[in-house]
Amino acid sequence: MATNQMWGGRFEKGNRSDVVAFNASIAFDQRLAKHDLIGSIAHAKMLTHTKILSELDGTQIIGGLEKLQEKLMAGKLVFSDTFEDIHMNIEHLLQQEIGDVAGKLHTARSRNDQTATDMHLFMKDEIVTIMSLLDELMEVVVTKAEMNVNTLMAGYTHLQHAQPISYAHYLMAYYEMFTRDRERFQSAYNSADQSPLGAAALAGTTFPIDREYSAQALHFAGNYQNSIDAVSDRDYLLDFLHASATLMMHLSRFCEEIIQWNSYEFGYIEISDEFATGSSIMPQKKNPDVAELIRGKTGRVYGSLFSLLTTLKGLPLAYDKDLQEDKEGVFDTIDTLKACVSLFTDMLASIQVKSDKLQASLKDDFSNATELADYLADKGLPFRQAHQVVGKLVHYGIANNVPLQKMSLTQLQEFEPLIADDVYDVLDPENAVARRISLGSTGFDQVKYQIKQAKETLTQK
Repeated sequence: MATNQMWGGRFEKGNRSDVVAFNASIAFDQRLAKHDLIGSIAHAKMLTHTKILSELDGTQIIGGLEKLQEKLMAGKLVFSDTFEDIHMNIEHLLQQEIGDVAGKLHTARSRNDQTATDMHLFMKDEIVTIMSLLDELMEVVVTKAEMNVNTLMAGYTHLQHAQPISYAHYLMAYYEMFTRDRERFQSAYNSADQSPLGAAALAGTTFPIDREYSAQALHFAGNYQNSIDAVSDRDYLLDFLHASATLMMHLSRFCEEIIQWNSYEFGYIEISDEFATGSSIMPQKKNPDVAELIRGKTGRVYGSLFSLLTTLKGLPLAYDKDLQEDKEGVFDTIDTLKACVSLFTDMLASIQVKSDKLQASLKDDFSNATELADYLADKGLPFRQAHQVVGKLVHYGIANNVPLQKMSLTQLQEFEPLIADDVYDVLDPENAVARRISLGSTGFDQVKYQIKQAKETLTQK
């Protein structure tokens, strides 16, 4: 029994039903239908422009594709795994729409460059959407920071109180991370902004096509310069997945702190009821489920990156069926990322910052020890000696349950005679923050400058 597949001319037998199902990708690649039609219209226009197709055939094919676009928008296109993938489905539907002339659309084109073109177009659109969501997130971070410039908190290293900082300064650290994330997505966009259309299966074509015409019609910045590379390249997907994994890592770190700080032990913030759930048995519980789930989904995105890297690592050039595995992980990552960024943005905007609790955590925590060491260094004591002196004072304070700012001048001078009564201004947490004047520091003026720069940058986007 001969196969009825569009590619089945040299085959005497058709595939078994389980092989057809195993090979089929229509279940997931149908989401490329919009871009497959866009790419096909551009290809048909190029074939007509170069007179490879007659005006009559070109007009008929383009008209048929535009009708399929209308049906797709109306939700009236039905796909079948009988035709394996989105490309064969569209070709079959076009044939039903306009007859055998539909077969001329595939002139000078292979499914290899066709699927690559679809994915490039799709990724460009999705990356633009993700960058827009990132911009919204960064705007919320900056707004939240602007509201909390004078909110004091303990900065941490090793999850131990380190030095007093502005809460806004803490938030702006994440703004910087998200800025780098956006740059990575822009780089991924640039990688995707090259047209593989016209590379055909791997060797190009004997037809006098115009790849520049096609690229311009599809709004690509340029063309792949090597036809083998055009159909086998998935670096642009790796760039996207790497950017996604890094963004999810940043969100996960932020979520970890939100989860901790929302706890009874910290109580620095409170998550809105909209982004928390209760317990089926413990009435008092308010669980930070959204933050926890974003943290959990980070591993899912990592998995997509590692999966595609592993798929690609042993592939010979040019196209292999393994490359069909490039899509599901990318699609899942896109859906995961958009949901996580959108929910995180709204959750962050609604978080209540408990400034009194944050400031109270600085009361007896010795996080002003560095201020005292800097004070002594400013008085002429070598910093290493100053460090030793302050270390002994901290040890004394812990043993006697008295913070540095509550020690008498006499007690302080027993450890170092250079200490004078002006030291108490230095030990005040608010003054400790205000005195930080280096570029990018937590000083109030510096934080305001960071926020001003960020707002100007976001306004330009």
